[in-house]
Amino acid sequence: MSNTEKTGIVMEGGGLRAIFTVGILDVLMENDIYVDGAVGVSAGACFGCNYKSKQIGRGLRYNLAFCDDKRYSGLESFLKSGDAFNADFCYNQIPNKFDPFDYKAFKENPMEFYMVCTDVLTGKAVYKKADEMNPSNLEWMRGSATIPLAGRIVRVDGRKLLDGGVSDSIPLKFMINRGYKKNIVIKTQPDGYVKKKNRFTPLVRYVYKQYPALVRAVANRHKMYNETLDYIVDMEKEGRCLVLAPDAELGIGNMEKDPENVLRGYLHGREVASRNLDVIKKYLGIPLIS
Repeated sequence: MSNTEKTGIVMEGGGLRAIFTVGILDVLMENDIYVDGAVGVSAGACFGCNYKSKQIGRGLRYNLAFCDDKRYSGLESFLKSGDAFNADFCYNQIPNKFDPFDYKAFKENPMEFYMVCTDVLTGKAVYKKADEMNPSNLEWMRGSATIPLAGRIVRVDGRKLLDGGVSDSIPLKFMINRGYKKNIVIKTQPDGYVKKKNRFTPLVRYVYKQYPALVRAVANRHKMYNETLDYIVDMEKEGRCLVLAPDAELGIGNMEKDPENVLRGYLHGREVASRNLDVIKKYLGIPLIS
């Protein structure tokens, strides 16, 4: 596929709400639908990496197995380690022991993969290209998924990083600027959703008072997010993206503990992808089999 025809996937975060994205990606992989590049924010990056490694079902397996495990996430992890999502368990034990990540397949797949973080010193988005999932890039992934107040600042490659959703929640503009002409945008909130001002902004202002740019980014996130939604609507009208979103709010928490809710979100993602499979293929220029 030529550079002028590059196709991409944009994956929003949302903690365990992004299990919806896992369902969509599994259906795409089962139908051998792959694109030239993908970008993930927060959980979108954590779960979306399985698309580049072509591991169907992995994102569901470990989330079902560990969502209610205190080693995975929760208050105890936060009190013991300073991270609501336990860093060692999530980024070491799961991929290296409990549900092995296919590092070789990830590296050999030529699809470009980007992770979005927020630089706490500037409050701006940083886009990290990961050609392989090495220890440094796993730290970038952890930074992308570390929500302010819910985890320690991640220090890697001379940067201080937190949740990419603070600065660029749905990075469609980034992909278009990188030359991706057609993009599938996977949202984890339904169409019509409007983000409200973060009620924890005063606490963020106190805890991160030495990082004023980050505080401003958090305070203005709802504006940035809603402006991005307007941009996505405009780009969809121009054919620059195809949006896949839940039919209604998923009702799944960032640190969802109920496996039944996790499975429900996953199955809804599968249903949305299956329902739109011919639309997806047509949009990406994949021949339909009669």
